[in-house]
Amino acid sequence: MSAVFDLTRELIHRVSVTPDDAGCQAVIAERLARAGFAIEHLRHGEVDNLWAMHGTDGPVFLLLGHTDVVPSGPVEAWTNPPFEPTLRNGHLYGRGAADMKSGVAAMVVALETFVRARPDHSGVIALLLTSDEEGASIDGVRRVAEELRQRDQRIDWCMVGEPSSRERLGDRVRIGRRGSLTGRLRVQGEQGHVAYPEKARNPIHAFAHALLELTAMRWDEGNDAFPPTSFQISNLNAGTGADNVIPGELRAVFNFRFGTASTAASLRERVEKILHDQGIDVADGASRLDWWLSGEPFLTRAGALRDATVAAIGEHCGIEHPEVSTGGGTSDGRFIAPFGAEVVELGPVNASIHKVDEHIALDELERLPGLYLAIIERLLTDRP
Repeated sequence: MSAVFDLTRELIHRVSVTPDDAGCQAVIAERLARAGFAIEHLRHGEVDNLWAMHGTDGPVFLLLGHTDVVPSGPVEAWTNPPFEPTLRNGHLYGRGAADMKSGVAAMVVALETFVRARPDHSGVIALLLTSDEEGASIDGVRRVAEELRQRDQRIDWCMVGEPSSRERLGDRVRIGRRGSLTGRLRVQGEQGHVAYPEKARNPIHAFAHALLELTAMRWDEGNDAFPPTSFQISNLNAGTGADNVIPGELRAVFNFRFGTASTAASLRERVEKILHDQGIDVADGASRLDWWLSGEPFLTRAGALRDATVAAIGEHCGIEHPEVSTGGGTSDGRFIAPFGAEVVELGPVNASIHKVDEHIALDELERLPGLYLAIIERLLTDRP
């Protein structure tokens, strides 16, 4: 079979459930070192990160991906074992087949092909891989990006190999992502007997009015690039297990997905005001609200990377006008955008990601290295 097929199979075979890399990056590092790349292994905590570079001067094009995968779920639910790559009916099956070991393998093959044909190419080509994308995303690209900024590392363009396509390879390109802001709220009450509510303070009742206001709030109207901000409660817990006890505490977890029409600071301020107005003061030490900003929104306007990506899709996929989108969850591109880089996400069809019997069509897998290679050549090849 082909180089990309063989490497994808080898990566799928490794049980790299986040944050375990299971040796994937060592395999890739050895190949890229033979191709002339400078290699750095940046391990933080339980997370492996690989930084590889080729070239010395000029604009920097970064390819970004991850070697970790989500757990397989019940093994017996899979047609074939999830970490035994299987070719069936024109598709390659296995955990990570689409998200994103095929994308990683295609990037590696494209890099090898490019530097073999153009060892003295203009600019710098780089690859950054982590085993912390599907997990906490603390010791992966977030941490490495901090190190790179301390080095004054330049990054002009970034291609993220996440599975972006909807029905066929190249039909959709991600040009940005919404930010993600999570709140963890503890509402403190006073436990007591349900027959004597005057001797207790029910945190469920205290939060009920605030919850109604939070879920009814129109946070913003969105803009031309992003939909309106969404607010969702993901966890809500209270009670002692007894039906005659007023609980003493309520805990809630909620999340904002927001574009550039709002800021994390403005959302925090508005939530805390709503809570305060409903008698829940998170500043007094009894009740408490902790925030976690997973990432700010980012958007790549028309420019060199988008132009190169659209042209390559037209050439290799026969799609002249791919959909451009800022939807979906978050990606590690949010840690690279603050470098001032143009960031685009392009990868396989995402219909089976995180599911039982995850797969990629073999014909799309075979076209993926050429697609990435065409984008690299358009950006890092001197033209008259």
